[in-house]
Amino acid sequence: MSSSFMQFLVSPTRNWFAAQHCKALSKRLRKYGLRYDDLYDPYYDLDIKEAMARLPREIVDARNQRLKRAMDLSMKHEYLPEDLQAIQTPFRGYLQEMLAVVKKERAEREALGALPLYQRTIP
Repeated sequence: MSSSFMQFLVSPTRNWFAAQHCKALSKRLRKYGLRYDDLYDPYYDLDIKEAMARLPREIVDARNQRLKRAMDLSMKHEYLPEDLQAIQTPFRGYLQEMLAVVKKERAEREALGALPLYQRTIP
């Protein structure tokens, strides 16, 4: 019962407030040319760091370029031009599939009692 209620709360197609949040977030990400997956911090979560290491180099390079451009625009107190904002795809993911694989592998290793591939530390 609570699972279906949670799905209702976070689903933009079923909940008006979630749709408004998604729209506002999309607008903010487009202003800087970012994608939602760019917001994940590999220094905070080691699963994300491992997933980033498994991605192809060109995807990681494109992510780093988007982050550098966003920092540059932020420091200049500017936004992307309107024509570039229109072609941005903020919710086109590239990290979620690999992150799911990494988390599944970690859960499997823990279930088998194997040593972790990496130690979790909070920076």
